[in-house]
Amino acid sequence: MPLRNRPAVLIGAIAALAACAGAQAQAPAAKLADTLEQRLAACSICHGKQGEGTGAKAYYPRIGGKPARYLYLQLQNFREGRRSYPQMVYLMRYMSDAYLQEIADYYAKLAPPYATPAPPRPGPGELARGELLATRGDAARQVPACSACHGKALGGMQPAIPGLVGLGFDYIVAQLNAWKSGVRAANAPDCMHEIALRLTGPDIAAVAKWIATQSGSAATRPVPEATQKLPLSCGSQQP
Repeated sequence: MPLRNRPAVLIGAIAALAACAGAQAQAPAAKLADTLEQRLAACSICHGKQGEGTGAKAYYPRIGGKPARYLYLQLQNFREGRRSYPQMVYLMRYMSDAYLQEIADYYAKLAPPYATPAPPRPGPGELARGELLATRGDAARQVPACSACHGKALGGMQPAIPGLVGLGFDYIVAQLNAWKSGVRAANAPDCMHEIALRLTGPDIAAVAKWIATQSGSAATRPVPEATQKLPLSCGSQQP
Protein backbone atom coordinates (compact mmCIF):
# COMPACT_ATOMS: atom_id res chain seq x y z
CA MET A 1 0.00 0.00 0.00
CA PRO A 2 1.39 3.44 -0.90
CA LEU A 3 2.49 5.42 2.14
CA ARG A 4 0.29 8.36 1.16
CA ASN A 5 -2.85 6.20 1.56
CA ARG A 6 -2.05 4.84 5.02
CA PRO A 7 -3.31 7.88 7.02
CA ALA A 8 -6.68 7.62 5.29
CA VAL A 9 -6.91 3.91 6.13
CA LEU A 10 -6.01 4.55 9.76
CA ILE A 11 -8.57 7.32 10.01
CA GLY A 12 -11.19 4.99 8.58
CA ALA A 13 -10.31 2.23 11.04
CA ILE A 14 -10.46 4.62 13.99
CA ALA A 15 -13.85 5.89 12.83
CA ALA A 16 -15.15 2.33 12.55
CA LEU A 17 -13.96 1.48 16.08
CA ALA A 18 -15.54 4.66 17.43
CA ALA A 19 -18.84 3.81 15.77
CA CYS A 20 -18.70 0.29 17.23
CA ALA A 21 -17.96 1.62 20.70
CA GLY A 22 -20.82 4.10 20.38
CA ALA A 23 -23.21 1.33 19.40
CA GLN A 24 -22.13 -0.73 22.40
CA ALA A 25 -22.55 2.24 24.72
CA GLN A 26 -26.09 2.78 23.45
CA ALA A 27 -27.03 -0.90 23.82
CA PRO A 28 -29.10 -1.56 26.97
CA ALA A 29 -27.20 -3.16 29.85
CA ALA A 30 -28.08 -6.74 30.73
CA LYS A 31 -30.83 -6.73 33.33
CA LEU A 32 -29.97 -8.46 36.58
CA ALA A 33 -32.46 -10.75 38.25
CA ASP A 34 -34.15 -8.99 41.17
CA THR A 35 -33.52 -11.70 43.73
CA LEU A 36 -32.38 -11.44 47.33
CA GLU A 37 -29.23 -13.36 46.43
CA GLN A 38 -28.37 -10.80 43.74
CA ARG A 39 -29.08 -7.90 46.08
CA LEU A 40 -26.79 -9.38 48.71
CA ALA A 41 -23.91 -9.88 46.28
CA ALA A 42 -22.26 -6.80 47.78
CA CYS A 43 -22.13 -8.55 51.17
CA SER A 44 -19.97 -11.29 49.64
CA ILE A 45 -17.15 -8.80 49.06
CA CYS A 46 -16.44 -8.88 52.80
CA HIS A 47 -18.25 -11.95 54.16
CA GLY A 48 -17.75 -14.39 51.28
CA LYS A 49 -20.22 -15.83 48.77
CA GLN A 50 -21.72 -18.19 51.36
CA GLY A 51 -21.14 -16.01 54.40
CA GLU A 52 -18.02 -18.03 55.26
CA GLY A 53 -16.11 -14.93 56.35
CA THR A 54 -12.45 -14.29 55.81
CA GLY A 55 -11.18 -15.78 59.06
CA ALA A 56 -7.59 -14.97 59.90
CA LYS A 57 -7.04 -13.27 56.53
CA ALA A 58 -9.06 -10.20 57.46
CA TYR A 59 -11.55 -8.87 59.96
CA TYR A 60 -14.86 -9.98 58.49
CA PRO A 61 -16.59 -12.75 60.44
CA ARG A 62 -18.38 -15.89 59.35
CA ILE A 63 -22.13 -15.24 59.23
CA GLY A 64 -23.41 -18.21 57.21
CA GLY A 65 -25.30 -20.69 59.36
CA LYS A 66 -25.61 -18.48 62.42
CA PRO A 67 -29.04 -18.28 64.09
CA ALA A 68 -31.44 -16.03 62.19
CA ARG A 69 -32.46 -14.07 65.27
CA TYR A 70 -28.82 -13.40 66.16
CA LEU A 71 -28.13 -12.08 62.67
CA TYR A 72 -31.30 -9.99 62.71
CA LEU A 73 -30.40 -8.42 66.07
CA GLN A 74 -26.89 -7.58 64.89
CA LEU A 75 -28.18 -5.89 61.74
CA GLN A 76 -30.64 -3.99 63.89
CA ASN A 77 -27.88 -3.07 66.36
CA PHE A 78 -25.80 -1.59 63.54
CA ARG A 79 -28.79 0.40 62.35
CA GLU A 80 -29.59 1.68 65.84
CA GLY A 81 -25.97 2.44 66.80
CA ARG A 82 -25.46 -0.30 69.40
CA ARG A 83 -22.65 -1.53 67.16
CA SER A 84 -20.46 1.03 65.47
CA TYR A 85 -18.64 -0.40 62.45
CA PRO A 86 -19.07 2.55 60.02
CA GLN A 87 -19.62 0.55 56.82
CA MET A 88 -22.33 -1.59 58.40
CA VAL A 89 -23.99 1.40 60.06
CA TYR A 90 -24.15 3.15 56.69
CA LEU A 91 -25.56 0.10 54.87
CA MET A 92 -28.24 -0.63 57.49
CA ARG A 93 -29.33 2.95 58.09
CA TYR A 94 -32.53 2.96 56.04
CA MET A 95 -33.41 -0.74 55.98
CA SER A 96 -36.70 -1.85 57.48
CA ASP A 97 -37.07 -4.55 60.13
CA ALA A 98 -38.76 -6.79 57.57
CA TYR A 99 -35.85 -6.50 55.14
CA LEU A 100 -33.30 -7.11 57.90
CA GLN A 101 -35.21 -10.29 58.76
CA GLU A 102 -35.07 -11.42 55.12
CA ILE A 103 -31.30 -10.96 55.10
CA ALA A 104 -30.93 -12.81 58.40
CA ASP A 105 -33.07 -15.72 57.24
CA TYR A 106 -31.07 -16.00 54.01
CA TYR A 107 -27.69 -16.30 55.72
CA ALA A 108 -29.00 -18.53 58.52
CA LYS A 109 -29.94 -21.20 55.94
CA LEU A 110 -26.45 -21.35 54.45
CA ALA A 111 -23.89 -23.96 55.49
CA PRO A 112 -20.51 -22.91 54.09
CA PRO A 113 -17.49 -25.13 54.73
CA TYR A 114 -15.05 -24.14 57.45
CA ALA A 115 -11.60 -22.94 56.54
CA THR A 116 -8.54 -24.53 58.12
CA PRO A 117 -7.83 -22.64 61.38
CA ALA A 118 -4.85 -20.29 61.28
CA PRO A 119 -4.37 -19.13 64.88
CA PRO A 120 -1.48 -16.99 66.11
CA ARG A 121 1.35 -18.64 68.00
CA PRO A 122 0.34 -19.05 71.67
CA GLY A 123 2.54 -18.21 74.63
CA PRO A 124 3.37 -20.71 77.39
CA GLY A 125 0.20 -21.99 79.01
CA GLU A 126 -2.11 -19.86 76.87
CA LEU A 127 -3.94 -22.68 75.13
CA ALA A 128 -4.48 -24.54 78.40
CA ARG A 129 -5.92 -21.41 80.00
CA GLY A 130 -8.03 -20.71 76.95
CA GLU A 131 -9.43 -24.24 76.88
CA LEU A 132 -10.26 -24.01 80.57
CA LEU A 133 -12.20 -20.78 80.09
CA ALA A 134 -13.97 -22.05 76.99
CA THR A 135 -15.00 -25.46 78.33
CA ARG A 136 -15.19 -25.06 82.12
CA GLY A 137 -15.04 -21.36 82.91
CA ASP A 138 -13.47 -19.80 86.01
CA ALA A 139 -15.67 -20.13 89.08
CA ALA A 140 -13.41 -17.88 91.17
CA ARG A 141 -14.11 -14.98 88.77
CA GLN A 142 -17.72 -16.04 88.15
CA VAL A 143 -16.91 -16.57 84.48
CA PRO A 144 -19.09 -19.27 82.91
CA ALA A 145 -17.67 -21.50 80.20
CA CYS A 146 -18.17 -20.32 76.62
CA SER A 147 -19.69 -23.73 75.91
CA ALA A 148 -22.36 -23.16 78.56
CA CYS A 149 -24.08 -20.71 76.20
CA HIS A 150 -22.54 -21.26 72.78
CA GLY A 151 -23.02 -25.04 72.82
CA LYS A 152 -20.59 -27.83 73.61
CA ALA A 153 -19.21 -27.73 70.06
CA LEU A 154 -19.27 -23.88 70.13
CA GLY A 155 -21.66 -23.93 67.18
CA GLY A 156 -24.16 -21.60 68.84
CA MET A 157 -27.65 -22.03 70.28
CA GLN A 158 -31.03 -21.07 68.93
CA PRO A 159 -32.56 -18.58 68.72
CA ALA A 160 -29.82 -15.93 69.08
CA ILE A 161 -26.49 -17.21 70.42
CA PRO A 162 -23.86 -17.32 67.65
CA GLY A 163 -21.34 -20.02 66.89
CA LEU A 164 -17.73 -19.18 67.73
CA VAL A 165 -15.92 -21.75 65.63
CA GLY A 166 -14.61 -20.25 62.42
CA LEU A 167 -13.94 -16.81 63.89
CA GLY A 168 -10.42 -15.40 63.75
CA PHE A 169 -8.32 -14.46 66.77
CA ASP A 170 -8.31 -10.72 66.05
CA TYR A 171 -12.07 -10.61 65.62
CA ILE A 172 -12.76 -12.47 68.87
CA VAL A 173 -10.37 -10.24 70.85
CA ALA A 174 -11.90 -7.11 69.36
CA GLN A 175 -15.45 -8.19 70.19
CA LEU A 176 -14.67 -9.22 73.78
CA ASN A 177 -12.95 -5.89 74.37
CA ALA A 178 -15.88 -4.08 72.77
CA TRP A 179 -18.28 -5.88 75.12
CA LYS A 180 -16.03 -5.04 78.06
CA SER A 181 -15.76 -1.33 77.25
CA GLY A 182 -19.41 -0.94 76.29
CA VAL A 183 -18.60 -0.05 72.68
CA ARG A 184 -20.71 -3.04 71.72
CA ALA A 185 -24.03 -3.56 73.48
CA ALA A 186 -27.03 -5.86 73.31
CA ASN A 187 -30.56 -6.06 74.64
CA ALA A 188 -30.69 -5.96 78.44
CA PRO A 189 -29.70 -7.89 80.41
CA ASP A 190 -26.45 -7.69 78.45
CA CYS A 191 -24.85 -10.94 79.58
CA MET A 192 -21.77 -10.63 77.36
CA HIS A 193 -20.94 -7.25 78.88
CA GLU A 194 -21.15 -8.78 82.36
CA ILE A 195 -18.91 -11.71 81.40
CA ALA A 196 -16.35 -9.61 79.54
CA LEU A 197 -15.97 -7.31 82.56
CA ARG A 198 -14.76 -10.33 84.55
CA LEU A 199 -12.08 -11.29 82.02
CA THR A 200 -8.54 -9.95 82.20
CA GLY A 201 -6.59 -8.97 79.09
CA PRO A 202 -4.53 -12.18 79.19
CA ASP A 203 -7.72 -14.21 79.62
CA ILE A 204 -9.24 -12.61 76.52
CA ALA A 205 -6.12 -13.38 74.48
CA ALA A 206 -5.97 -16.97 75.77
CA VAL A 207 -9.59 -17.89 75.08
CA ALA A 208 -9.48 -16.19 71.67
CA LYS A 209 -6.38 -18.16 70.69
CA TRP A 210 -7.89 -21.44 71.80
CA ILE A 211 -11.19 -20.84 69.96
CA ALA A 212 -9.23 -19.86 66.85
CA THR A 213 -7.60 -23.34 66.86
CA GLN A 214 -10.92 -25.19 66.69
CA SER A 215 -12.06 -26.86 63.48
CA GLY A 216 -15.66 -26.89 62.34
CA SER A 217 -17.59 -29.43 60.29
CA ALA A 218 -21.00 -29.75 58.65
CA ALA A 219 -22.33 -30.83 62.05
CA THR A 220 -21.17 -27.61 63.75
CA ARG A 221 -24.57 -25.95 63.82
CA PRO A 222 -26.59 -24.06 66.45
CA VAL A 223 -28.16 -26.44 68.95
CA PRO A 224 -31.89 -26.16 69.77
CA GLU A 225 -33.00 -23.68 72.41
CA ALA A 226 -33.02 -24.92 76.01
CA THR A 227 -30.66 -27.79 75.20
CA GLN A 228 -28.84 -26.60 78.30
CA LYS A 229 -29.73 -24.07 80.98
CA LEU A 230 -27.94 -20.77 80.55
CA PRO A 231 -25.76 -19.59 83.46
CA LEU A 232 -26.92 -15.98 83.01
CA SER A 233 -30.07 -14.33 81.77
CA CYS A 234 -29.41 -12.92 78.29
CA GLY A 235 -31.64 -10.33 76.66
CA SER A 236 -30.87 -11.65 73.19
CA GLN A 237 -32.48 -15.00 74.05
CA GLN A 238 -35.70 -13.38 75.22
CA PRO A 239 -38.65 -12.84 72.83
